[in-house]
Formats: sequence, C-alpha cells, structure tokens
Amino acid sequence: MPKKNVLFLIVLSQFFCTSIWFASNGVLNNLILEFGLSKQALGHLTSAVQLGFITGTLCYAVLTIADRYSPSKVFFYSALAAGFCNLGLTWEGNTLLSLTASRLLTGFFLAGIYPVGMKIAADYFDKGLGRSLSFLVGALVLGTALPHLLKGSFTTAEWRYVVITTTFLALAGGSLVRYGIPDGPFRKAATGFRWNGVFTIFKNRDLRQAAIGYFGHMWELYAFWAFVPVGLSAYGEIHETPMDIPAWSFLIIGSGALGCVAGGFVSERYGVRKTASGALLISCICCLLSPLLFLQPSAVFFLGFFLLWGMAVIADSPLFSTLVARNADGPLKGSALTLVNCIGFGITILSIQLLNVLQALISPAWIFTFLALGPLLGLAILNKKRGDLPRSRVDL
Repeated sequence: MPKKNVLFLIVLSQFFCTSIWFASNGVLNNLILEFGLSKQALGHLTSAVQLGFITGTLCYAVLTIADRYSPSKVFFYSALAAGFCNLGLTWEGNTLLSLTASRLLTGFFLAGIYPVGMKIAADYFDKGLGRSLSFLVGALVLGTALPHLLKGSFTTAEWRYVVITTTFLALAGGSLVRYGIPDGPFRKAATGFRWNGVFTIFKNRDLRQAAIGYFGHMWELYAFWAFVPVGLSAYGEIHETPMDIPAWSFLIIGSGALGCVAGGFVSERYGVRKTASGALLISCICCLLSPLLFLQPSAVFFLGFFLLWGMAVIADSPLFSTLVARNADGPLKGSALTLVNCIGFGITILSIQLLNVLQALISPAWIFTFLALGPLLGLAILNKKRGDLPRSRVDL
C-alpha cells in the first residue's frame, strides 16, 4: 500500500477515535443540569480520562503490548472498548461516581489508540517521521475539539447525540486501521516479555532529554484545552460580550491542527529540536501574557490571541514524539512512546486539578499564568549545551 494512503488512513482513524477524549467536556453543562453536578465536575471528569489513560499506557508499556502484538489489532480492539465505555455517559442513572468511572475506562483504552497510532506511523515512515507525526497529532487535536463543534450543531437536539456520534466514530476509526493498515515494513517485534524492559529506555540520555521537554509541554496542553471555555466565559462576563462558547472552543483547540502541520514542515528546514523549542517558547509567552488579554476590550484581539495560543500549545507535541521515537531502541519503540505518554498525561492531572482549585480562589484571568511553569522547565532542559541530541538525529 502506498505510504500516502497509509498516512491518510492513520490520520483519519486517529481523528475519529480521539473524538471521545473530550466527549464529556463538550456536553458538560448538560451533564451538570441532568445529574446535579457542580462546576468542579469539569476538572474531575477531565482528570478521570487522563488518569485512565495513564493507567492504560502504563499497562500497555510494561506488558509491551504494542511491540509484541500487531499494532493494528491492538488499535482496533482498544477503539472498540473505548467507544463502548464512552456510551456510559448516556446512562440515565448516572452520578458523579459513575460518570467518573466511565471516563476512567474510556481513558484506559485510549492508551491503545493515540500512542499505538504513532507506533504504526513510525513502522511505516523512517524518513520524514516528524512531518508524519505532525499530521497524526493534528488529527488528535481536531478529534479532541470535535465534541465542542458537535454540541454547537446539536444545540436544539438531545445532548446524548454528541456522545453517540463520537462512539460511532471511534468504532469506525478502529475498523479502518484493523482492515486497512497491515503491519509496517520497519516494525521490529519484541521477542519476549520482560516486565522491567521498558524502563531501560531512560538510560538513553538523548531520549531522556526529549522526554523532559515533552513533560513540560504536557503540563500546559490539556489544562489549557480543558479551561478554554472557562476563559471565554470569563472574558464575556467581564466585558459583557456574548460568546459562542462551543464554536470558539472548537476553533481555538482545533487551530492546533494547523500548528502541528506547520511545525512538521518547519522542522524539516530548521530541525526538530529547534522547532519544538520555538513552539514551546511561544506558548510560554502566551501563558505569561494571558492576564493582560482579559483587560483589553477588543474581543477580536482576545480571540485572535487565543487562536495563536491554540496553534503554539500543541505544535511541539509531534516533534517531541519524533525525538523519543528516533532515540528509542527499535524493539521497544512502541513501549517507549507509550511510557513517555503515560508520564506526560500524569503531569496533566496535576495542572488540571491546580487550575480547578485556582478558579474558585482567583480570577480566571490569572489561572493560565501557572501553566508557564512546564514550558519554562522544558526550555531550560532543551537549551542545555550541545551533547543533548546529535545533529544527525535532531534534524530528521
């Protein structure tokens, strides 16, 4: 099968399957009204997905599932399980506990979708992996933003249609990979199970440094995505400006797809590491400047700034994944990507819960500044003296 067809199918499948990631966020107001939840449910339900993803990635990594078994089959069965768990949101007897459990299980099986999708791409693309992963992560961004768009489309209809639609898309995406993408030519299957094998990947200094940069990026990313609607609502209330929250949330989060693709092309000229550092720096500056945005009266300027931030906040993600994949030992490449994802998503829970607490204590205009801590750490590590990553590996 031509590589361009493989990439298209992976990207489309990733977009379909990751639409369930923020399904609860897209219909959060409906869940609050339907089941009598507090506004803190945003942080709890989002963190539940992240915790499930962490648990899932740890299990998949330690068991080296994506390296010992066909990645396409792992992707397919994980998509089926995640889709059915997502349907738990529609149960009429839900409480915060049952909703949290549904999100937790959905996140667990997403561990077989996002990192395994990157593993499949790495098995097909030896050269140009950075650009390939930029399309793949761009699909994740659009999938994550999709529930907000669906909510806006189904405004006058039953909110459960959003959940059902995202579930159907997950099943379709899994089927596309299972029946449309065979194992790649660069796949190196692990020969056996070693329970501690995956943890040896951090002995590689180059991989370790790339991973720390990724962790700094993750501190900001999902907390920003989760609280975009909060920021929009706060600005609307401060300036008494009506906001189409679902539509603008979709556009701001979804703009990251353009950032990913642009970053992939830029990296081919300036190098992966340098491009990742540039995107991380831009998003860090956005964090620090964010309080000033809430003070100025121009909604056009405010929304334009958030669109730029939405592009920068995710543009470095596929580049860091490229560095991890390139520096990982061949037979453990899938597990390396999965374990780094696991730790990164663990960090997102801390930042999401921090903002969840802060929104009750201080003005929403100030909470985004705390997200700068991660990018600052990542930049400090990435800008250490050369010896970090050899040029032959960085400029992919």
